[in-house]
Amino acid sequence: MDFKKKFWDKVRLLRTEKWYSQESFATFCKLHRTYMWLIERWKANVSLENIVLIANKLDITVSELLKGI
Repeated sequence: MDFKKKFWDKVRLLRTEKWYSQESFATFCKLHRTYMWLIERWKANVSLENIVLIANKLDITVSELLKGI
């Protein structure tokens, strides 16, 4: 399975477990909602800076976010 797909499937799962819609989570992360839509559909690459930001907003470490991927 593709790394990006595994990664964004995990982000989507964690985001929905915390009851965030895609749009509200993008706003919470101070990212554009379209950008969040693109990266969750593997259409855009995400920077390391944004991976750290997303992990922090999910209240987990980057290593926890990447575990099992």
